[in-house]
This record gives sequence, structure tokens and C-alpha cells, in this order.
Amino acid sequence: MGDNIKLYSDIEKYEIINVNDGEKYNYLANNDVVVDEKGYLKLIILNKAQSKFSFFGSNEFIEVSWDCVKKIGLRTIIIDADEETMKTNRL
Repeated sequence: MGDNIKLYSDIEKYEIINVNDGEKYNYLANNDVVVDEKGYLKLIILNKAQSKFSFFGSNEFIEVSWDCVKKIGLRTIIIDADEETMKTNRL
């Protein structure tokens, strides 16, 4: 494989950080990724729960376009998304 190839099994351990506001969104494995019918990454679905032990927390999540991903580093996925590009939804 080439040097620029990253396996999902590797990046699922990466923490997601928004450089726009400094917010951390846990690891990719604790969130979801939407893939379109052609196999392209389309969205990251970020869990908005503050604590992973919260049973009664809100079921809110944030949709962020994959276009907002600016860099996949050695241990982080850097996104640049402001309030206008982040869509909050509730289950």
C-alpha cells in the first residue's frame, strides 16, 4: 500500500478535534461515518453526549460534512466546522 493510505481500522482510534472552536469529539470509533452509494465518505456523525456513562443524556448528534476534514494526522482528525456547517439533530 502507498504511504498516503490510511485504513479505517487505524483511524477509528483517532480523536476528532474542531480547530474552529477547539472542541474535542471523542474518537472516530465512538462516532459514525456516512458513506454514499459510490463509496465516498460523506458525513461524520458526532455524538453530542458529554459523558459516555450518561444513560439519560440527550440523544443529540451533529452532522459534519466530510469536506470539513482538513487533516488526518498521526493520532487526530482535524475538522474546521463552524455553527453554520454543523447540523444538530436529535434521535
